Amino acid sequence: MHPAVTALLTRDRPVEPHEWRSLWEGLRDGTLRRGESVALLASLATRMPCRTGLTGLLDSLAERRPQPPSGAFRDAVNIVGTGGGPRTLNLSTAAAFVAAAMGVRVVKTGSRAHTSALGSHDLLDRLGIATTTSYDQTLDTLDRCGLAFPGAFVYPEEIVWLARSVLPMDFRRLGRFVNAMGPFLADMPVAAQLTGVSDPRLHTGLRHAAAHTAHRTGRTVWLCGNDAGADELLGFAPNRLHTFAKGSEDAFTLDPAALGLRGGGLADLRPGPDPVAGFRALLAGDGHPAAEDTVCLNAAALAVAAHATGDWPEALRAARSALRDGAALALLGRLCATAPAPA
Repeated sequence: MHPAVTALLTRDRPVEPHEWRSLWEGLRDGTLRRGESVALLASLATRMPCRTGLTGLLDSLAERRPQPPSGAFRDAVNIVGTGGGPRTLNLSTAAAFVAAAMGVRVVKTGSRAHTSALGSHDLLDRLGIATTTSYDQTLDTLDRCGLAFPGAFVYPEEIVWLARSVLPMDFRRLGRFVNAMGPFLADMPVAAQLTGVSDPRLHTGLRHAAAHTAHRTGRTVWLCGNDAGADELLGFAPNRLHTFAKGSEDAFTLDPAALGLRGGGLADLRPGPDPVAGFRALLAGDGHPAAEDTVCLNAAALAVAAHATGDWPEALRAARSALRDGAALALLGRLCATAPAPA
């Protein structure tokens, strides 16, 4: 069995960087057996690697991929969650539209549904919005609309190899670690990233990943979580945030009540029988008040994380205006009518 897989199974030592490199090579050239791939994914899904093993994994993938353009997205921010948690409307995608309508440049990564009924890319398909296929396309769409949705090109091709290597087994069941770590596998060189974490058991590993990403890339990373298990900031419950910048780490609690937001519960965030219609209604300012507050809070967080403002009440007012004056819905219409430039 490959030494990296053995180390993950026995947990008696970290996987060394050269072992991660060797594993990816074996996956690429087909010498890694299907049983080893299954064991690798099952072990990762059972428990996160230690800090050394996790940073080695991330570095070994980063060094294998082409470098993204330097500085092209230095003023943009990303909002992306780990998935899982209660089934809700696509709140982070709605927040991306609202923040962009406020004037914040947003590049939102995402994927298709893993455990939910409708992932962000599934929703975009139904809305008629194309994801981009290259950094140049992404930058072109961002410059024209203030918002872009990168496609699968931002993720390591090793993930595709892993999925193929375990066929006919269901990668969605085995690949829970990949989905949870997705926000840090996507190579989108934005200035800041807001990442929601639904499962508190992931917090330790994701804090290691966030701190390492901030150190390696200079990106500001915010991790948020709450007792309800949602992977977004909630507008009706206290939210815990850990923030990471190069060389610094902080933590604070964001209390929506202190910001004057209205109450509510998870039932108010459910997608309903037609999630696309519900999403459009939310951007039109016709959603449930608790859903509107939640989207506005996440949009405000993007503005603060991107240093567009340091004033939370001001950011919330701007987010509400983007809903009420039709700017967010108009942006949806523009993106539906905008085809990405040829790659």
